[in-house]
Amino acid sequence: MKSGLLLSVAVLALTCLNFFQFPGHTYLQQDTQIYLPILEHMWDPSVLADDLLVQKPHVSFTIYDETVIALRKLTGLPFRILLEGQQFLFRALGIWGLYLMASAAGLSMAASLLVAAIVSLGATISGPSVLTFEYEPTPRGFALPVIFLAVGLAAHGRYLAAGLAASVAFLLHAPTTYPFWVVYGVLALLPSHRRRDLLYGVAALVFALAVLWIASRAQAGGAQVQTFLSTLDAPQEALQRMRAPYIWISIWAPVWLLHYLFLYAVTLLGVARLRRQLSPDLRFFALGLPLTGILSIPLSYLMLEHLKLAVASQFQPLRALLFVTLMVTLLAGVAACVAIREQRYLESIVWLILAYLIPTNTRVLEFPPQHRILVVLALSGLALAALWADQRKFRSAWPAVAAAAVTAFFVIPVYGKVRNYPSLHNPALDELSAWARSSTPKSAVFLFPDAGRDLHPGIFRSEALRSVYIDWKSGGQVNYFKDFGEQWWSRWQDLMARPPAERDWTELAEKGIGFLVLKPGHKLAGRQPVFENDKFVVYALDRR
Repeated sequence: MKSGLLLSVAVLALTCLNFFQFPGHTYLQQDTQIYLPILEHMWDPSVLADDLLVQKPHVSFTIYDETVIALRKLTGLPFRILLEGQQFLFRALGIWGLYLMASAAGLSMAASLLVAAIVSLGATISGPSVLTFEYEPTPRGFALPVIFLAVGLAAHGRYLAAGLAASVAFLLHAPTTYPFWVVYGVLALLPSHRRRDLLYGVAALVFALAVLWIASRAQAGGAQVQTFLSTLDAPQEALQRMRAPYIWISIWAPVWLLHYLFLYAVTLLGVARLRRQLSPDLRFFALGLPLTGILSIPLSYLMLEHLKLAVASQFQPLRALLFVTLMVTLLAGVAACVAIREQRYLESIVWLILAYLIPTNTRVLEFPPQHRILVVLALSGLALAALWADQRKFRSAWPAVAAAAVTAFFVIPVYGKVRNYPSLHNPALDELSAWARSSTPKSAVFLFPDAGRDLHPGIFRSEALRSVYIDWKSGGQVNYFKDFGEQWWSRWQDLMARPPAERDWTELAEKGIGFLVLKPGHKLAGRQPVFENDKFVVYALDRR
């Protein structure tokens, strides 16, 4: 009971550090700029009714929206609190899963928690543009930590619990879960006395499939049919390559392919080093998940770049590469602990350097700047001392492990100068959003013609709950719907590629645009703004 309480407190503490300190969390900076307007429109169809973004929601095949809307009806709390509350909960489950993976290698509780802490520092998977801990409360950000938990449960032979967890993740974001289910499915097919228990987990997935199909048919606000079986034509491909280059392996492979092949080679080395320490099931997942990630490269090339299948750009199999990075970090941490147990201290420090290098320097094959080298070496030395004390069972072991775990969450962003995301929110934008929400009708449509690829129009849309005629972030749905992509690109070329001059006002009004938002440097002579602050000037198109 005492150890269970200690574990719960430690996981909660790590979750707080992970959520509030590093890698942290954001809201309305990336994909929540798409998901929140969709949720707001589902909650109140009169809100954002003229916004192209909410007219093509891509949430039919997830219970993400149904869950948060049900929670809002039940609690009356705003979407932000509900989404971030779920994000915190799922991250805690994920960190618990990391602990279970480490403990399945025979590590002590303290050592397992330190390994979990290292992995929970997060990692950026460049190329496919995905994270081991998503900053925003999105479907993928919810599903991925639950997959960590599923792997941890499976590593301890708790197959039904693993299948149930992975099925919940499937309901939240099915594409994120396919590497787990591929490995789990192979494990279930192998001759074993455990097959019946494994098949219970498969049954949970079948049930989840049925639930997801029913939910997609009863989609609030009307389901949007995603054309999974179609092929991309030349204009679609060109648009996706421009707006969503992360799904095209040919675009980023010259820069990042060697990086992932190197990490995969290290996973094989790590599994070979730990072949006696890893539980049989953990060893199977440690081999299978990274292999699935590597095989996603030729799979994606065949499906998307050769066969031009639309399902590939929606499913995005390349994002399975995150399991290569995740497993490298986990195995490096475990290998360091085992090396200390065997008094191989030089080997241990090498493994620790690799483990801390991944969250500190995205590209491990690139020599980091001096300040990051010092950070990695300092953290590795501190972890080495803590693990040595734990191995020797000193009374100071737990404080030393806690110090090593906590320090990294502060040293990497402060002294390593790792900045995961920019600060997009500012008082001027908040003031603009508040004014629009209180002083313009719900049906008002805004245009930010000089915003370019800036993300502040998406923040405005979500906070003001007013339609934005066109912005860069909303184009993130071009790989889901052909007609949406055509409309978005037409609007972008028409109004953003060539910012409208004053003579275009009548034409803009005919398109349904009611307000023009410009930067102060682009103020219009002879026009009286209806709102102005130090960053934005707003003109009503029906006023001269």
